[in-house]
Amino acid sequence: MANFTVVDHPLIQHKVTIIRKEETSTKEFREITNEIGMLMAYEITRDLPLEDVVINTPLVETTQKQLAGKKLAVVPILRAGLGMVDGIVDLIPSARVGHIGMYRDHDTLQAIEYFAKFPTDIKERRVFVVDPMLATGASAIAALNQLVNKYDVDANNITFVCLVAAPEGVKALQEAHPDVDIFTAALDEGLDENGYILPGLGDAGDRIFGTK
Repeated sequence: MANFTVVDHPLIQHKVTIIRKEETSTKEFREITNEIGMLMAYEITRDLPLEDVVINTPLVETTQKQLAGKKLAVVPILRAGLGMVDGIVDLIPSARVGHIGMYRDHDTLQAIEYFAKFPTDIKERRVFVVDPMLATGASAIAALNQLVNKYDVDANNITFVCLVAAPEGVKALQEAHPDVDIFTAALDEGLDENGYILPGLGDAGDRIFGTK
């Protein structure tokens, strides 16, 4: 079973509390979501491989470290996942960005795909799939199914990143894709009868884009 990690850095926990608040404005919610994405990027990239490189400083020649291995891609699950992309890409500007559109049917709670567009070399990259919420797990599982089954991305090269997760969603995602590492900023109590995370932070997409 792949790793499940709650990123409990104090700055991240503080910022998650802010975006949970009902009175947090759209502007502040959007800005802080991006900030959390950037802070989490430090953790999710902790195990990126390095290689030696010889460079010249203004004084001497020296052997130092640089990133090696697979190139990176960030794939937000639309639309809410867009709120985390800029923070991650600001830290890793060379990363390519793909998009996958999923929405949850409010009656069946199943994820329905309506859009997919990825870099042509997506299967050669390490992929970070991002979505603020991991509730039932249906959207995350459907997105990963698409990447693995249609685009031949190795599940071992995929990491799922969210802000808030429910135990039910974590369990479902681990069972469906046991090779995919999961990172979250908070593991909440569970789901209500409508499939929403409690205590949660509301509908992340509506709060990021100011819609109802």
